[in-house]
Amino acid sequence: MYTALYTAACPAMPDLLSHLANVAEMQRLADVGMHCGCEYTALPIYQNAKSAYTRLTHSMGVASIVWRFTQDLKQTVAGLLHDIATPAFAHTIDFMNNDHLTQESTEGDTRRIIEGADAIMSRLQQHGITLDEVCDYHIYPIADNDSPRLSADRLEYTLGNGHLVNHVPLQHIQDIYGDLFVADNEAAVPELAFRTLPLAKLFVEIALKNARFYVSNADRFAMQYLADIIRQAIDTDVLRPDDLYSTESHVIERLKSHHGISAAWEAYTAISSVSASKEKPKDGYSVKVDAKKRYIDPLVLTGGTVKRVSAVDAETNEAITSFLALDFDEWLHTT
Repeated sequence: MYTALYTAACPAMPDLLSHLANVAEMQRLADVGMHCGCEYTALPIYQNAKSAYTRLTHSMGVASIVWRFTQDLKQTVAGLLHDIATPAFAHTIDFMNNDHLTQESTEGDTRRIIEGADAIMSRLQQHGITLDEVCDYHIYPIADNDSPRLSADRLEYTLGNGHLVNHVPLQHIQDIYGDLFVADNEAAVPELAFRTLPLAKLFVEIALKNARFYVSNADRFAMQYLADIIRQAIDTDVLRPDDLYSTESHVIERLKSHHGISAAWEAYTAISSVSASKEKPKDGYSVKVDAKKRYIDPLVLTGGTVKRVSAVDAETNEAITSFLALDFDEWLHTT
């Protein structure tokens, strides 16, 4: 598994992290995928990634990265716990909440869930760690920071999706990870940076390939389609909002328990391709949906200082500019 690269490249992880990773609230994430429910469709890109990449895998990877670069237990625990409030189908629920352009609507329960988890709180108290120090990983710039900066969170899901979905060779992942160090950015804030331009460019290439799929017709259509199914299930009491904070297996079981919604779920799982048109189709399900354009423009060491890759490489700057110019003014529908 590619995540072994993270643990192999850092000092031994503190026992606290393995204890926290095994509590029920974290183990739930083993049945919450990183692909927001799109992996349950028949879209070809997801056929080899249905169970390979979960929120638990991602969280443990983020913790390993933070530990390697900070050796700080509080920051590392915050990185481990950052997705503990992720609902089933993850950011698809942001689509349901009409918050898919910021993707923040599902983050609000992090503090509540940690505080209500006795097994977590008792371990934190034993180590002299307070709730405030671990319930918001945004306060630690190596764990998370504002786009397009590079953080442990963005690094992990970029390399994870790059390898597991887009089949980037494991050696490339290892080379990229080994090239990183911590430098002060233009705001005098610590940030992950690259030592060499070729590997920085390779990383941006992988990140942009991922990003283009995150905003692709297929991905946007699938997430909105599933969001509408979930909303219908809640509106008809097939699902309770709390069900979303169980597992995806449980939610799918509930969806299949209702004849009408079960039919909608089966239609969703059959989606294998998506078409776009300027005019709204007269028949069938169609949506026009915008997307959050996520990209990364990391720092790279050049001439003894660090600069954004786009500032030192014209090809990278052109690729990022092209991505940001994508237009989503079209109707999406199945073919």
